[in-house]
Amino acid sequence: MAVVEVKNLKKYFRVHKKEPGLIGSIKSLISRRYEEIKAIDDISFNIEEGELVGFIGPNGAGKTTTLKCLSGLLYPTAGFISVLGFLPPQRKPEFLRQISLVMGQKNQLWWDLPPLETFQLNKEIYEIPEEKYKETLKELVALLGVEDILKVQVRKLSLGQRMKCELIAALLHSPKVLFLDEPTIGLDVVAQKKMRDFIKEYNRRYKATILLTSHYMGDVKELCRRVLIIDKGKLVFDGQLSQITQKYADHKLISVILAQEVEEKTLKSLGEIKEFSFPKLVYFVKREEVSKIAAKVLENLPVADLNIEEPPIEDIIRELFTGKNYA
Repeated sequence: MAVVEVKNLKKYFRVHKKEPGLIGSIKSLISRRYEEIKAIDDISFNIEEGELVGFIGPNGAGKTTTLKCLSGLLYPTAGFISVLGFLPPQRKPEFLRQISLVMGQKNQLWWDLPPLETFQLNKEIYEIPEEKYKETLKELVALLGVEDILKVQVRKLSLGQRMKCELIAALLHSPKVLFLDEPTIGLDVVAQKKMRDFIKEYNRRYKATILLTSHYMGDVKELCRRVLIIDKGKLVFDGQLSQITQKYADHKLISVILAQEVEEKTLKSLGEIKEFSFPKLVYFVKREEVSKIAAKVLENLPVADLNIEEPPIEDIIRELFTGKNYA
């Protein structure tokens, strides 16, 4: 049985629409106009135990709303959702003890207290036995390398240090399912790397089921084999990350290193140039024309090296979210 089951999930919001200015305010007192926003529009997917799945999409696509429904913070408009066999909206204590939701832009740590105080509070909330608490805390602190900051006021910590402590607070009760909403948001490159390493190790060590949202493709590429892509409330892709290139990229890149300079007019006559800065030249080529264009390049240019490459995942995702057909 799947750990997370989502069938035909819908979440609609009724939003008041007001015209600008004083006249608009007066009109809204007499007759209020509403608009229905489809934050989640009939999506379905399953996640098995131990999977680490990427959940990506542009701002406003419905990612956070989905995670809030799965954690029981929002009640669905329609559809069926189950996590660990529980119905999330019921918010049963047995359910809450086995999940955790970490939101990169929200804090659960007490601002004026050291992280250790919040950890102690969570220990009591989740009724964690003393020995289990000490063992888990020691392990998490070692994994994240935060031994020196546990007794420092949260307000005095860097963003990266705070996020590490947020993770510890969320994981003290050893949840079986973890919903991570932008866990590396705002972090520098080094902190992002450390956070990814921790998430990967936690998934491996505890066989935790993780659903991760992120705007950083680096997070997704390093951590997730499977991805869900959501746009305007609809699920437009569910599969292996490697399949995105095959399904949505109708072109490849021919990357060439030139042995000597060539007139740009000659270069353009061979195909569409994506990038050129001597000695590097990159052609943007339809998949069915790759062999033909590569042969022409080798025949007509002084080639020192040539590679045929798939386009970067980031570029494909960007195309998807700027109007490319999903069919």
